[in-house]
Amino acid sequence: MSLWKNQAFAISHADNSAFEGAGLRPFFEYRQLGIAEATKGAYGAHVIRAVPGMESPGTWHSHELDFQMVYVTRGWVVFEYEGQGEHVLREGSCVLQPPGIVHREVRHSDDLELIEITSPADFTTQEEDAR
Repeated sequence: MSLWKNQAFAISHADNSAFEGAGLRPFFEYRQLGIAEATKGAYGAHVIRAVPGMESPGTWHSHELDFQMVYVTRGWVVFEYEGQGEHVLREGSCVLQPPGIVHREVRHSDDLELIEITSPADFTTQEEDAR
């Protein structure tokens, strides 16, 4: 019996983990932190950075998940949330996006980098009508 409750020990270092463009949004690159594998998909964590010169189309959407937290480590990003308005997140800002909240990424700096933690690791995203 494992003492770690269905989790494995995991470490991810920036110098041996590549950013990949095969993520949810083409204007972002993603660096997986090994959390999905270590938790058998119960949780996911990745670093997301902007692709310089690429902009968000500002599409309204929602996610089918239990938990989503975003923490900005560099640059800035503007999110708009249904019923909450636009919010500028900058270095050190954190947002908990409740399950199913309709939102969109409006714009971001070319040097944007953030950490996103979700549960589960894989989740469904639905496009939503303009709000």
